[in-house]
Amino acid sequence: MGKPLLFISAGDPSGDNAVSHLITALKSMVPDVSFFGLGGPKLHQLGQEQLAESRDLAVLGFWEVAQKYLFFRRLFFHCLEQIKKRRPALVLLVDYPGFNLRLAEKIKPLGIPVVYYISPQVWAWGKGRLKEINNLVDLMMYILPFERELYAENKVKSHFVGHYLLDDIPSAYIRSSLSPENRLALLPGSRPQEIDRMLRPMLQAVAILRKKYDITAVIAGIRGRYDYEKATRGLADKVRITYDNARQVIHESRLVLSSSGTATLETGIIGRPMVVVYKTGFVTYHIARRLVRLKMIGLVNLVLHDKAVPELIQHRATPEMMAAELEKFLLDTQYTERVKAKLDRLPAVLGGTGASRRAAALIREYL
Repeated sequence: MGKPLLFISAGDPSGDNAVSHLITALKSMVPDVSFFGLGGPKLHQLGQEQLAESRDLAVLGFWEVAQKYLFFRRLFFHCLEQIKKRRPALVLLVDYPGFNLRLAEKIKPLGIPVVYYISPQVWAWGKGRLKEINNLVDLMMYILPFERELYAENKVKSHFVGHYLLDDIPSAYIRSSLSPENRLALLPGSRPQEIDRMLRPMLQAVAILRKKYDITAVIAGIRGRYDYEKATRGLADKVRITYDNARQVIHESRLVLSSSGTATLETGIIGRPMVVVYKTGFVTYHIARRLVRLKMIGLVNLVLHDKAVPELIQHRATPEMMAAELEKFLLDTQYTERVKAKLDRLPAVLGGTGASRRAAALIREYL
């Protein structure tokens, strides 16, 4: 029997980060495992043979994806051709549902097991995809506790493994005490389009706050992803940039202004009161508004089943409203402490540490 071979499709930065921990754990159990497919720098460092440049994969929004339709079509058939040719022991799909569920449909007739890690957001987009998932996926490994009921009701073979962030964030940062300094972390996102939309109004919110408060802002930047220096030109005494260390930026801050997404969970696990903001393209927003069935969009609020932190979405994500919500924390110590107490429940709700090893053990059973 040859070395076990996996195909992995992890098309965005958070998926690359999440599955890299799973693969690290799997390699400790199955040292000769090898893998190819789609991923980012972390999977590449672990030895993945990559079929596309990671920077071309992280595209956000309906309109933005449509603009790259031909690229994704060619990539889709290239991946399928390689899977048919090389016959991996297992296909591991990570989030990225628009691409990955279509791929699962084509893989199913080949008789190759399909395991999905990090569930598509069926809880946001409606339950229409659950039947499709049940038919195409041999095992769904989900990371958010509120997904349990959804999959159980629809008889999808699934397993709650817990959240990989608790394996990824340094233990000294988890539920840590608030910084005594008035330091504000800015988390404008990870994709260039997202940063482009969110960073400018965030910086304008900082300018508003600095008229009344002695506050320092630090951008959690990603090297090579965006020209942060250009965006902050002339603000060197007011705004700093720290690259590739978002968790430290959060940990050393008292408050956080965060784009919606996984970053809100990271911030909550560390225990920092935050304001969640999000703004997307006009077309994407109006499509999503008709499809999404949620009263809240911040993952931290969804996991806690509580609007623990304020959310400012689309037309409400203005510099003035960001500054006003942040000012509530600066003015009211009791409000800050109440929010902090709610956030400190997150690690337990998310299943504690060990998620990556639990997921890897389930993969090993297929190998």
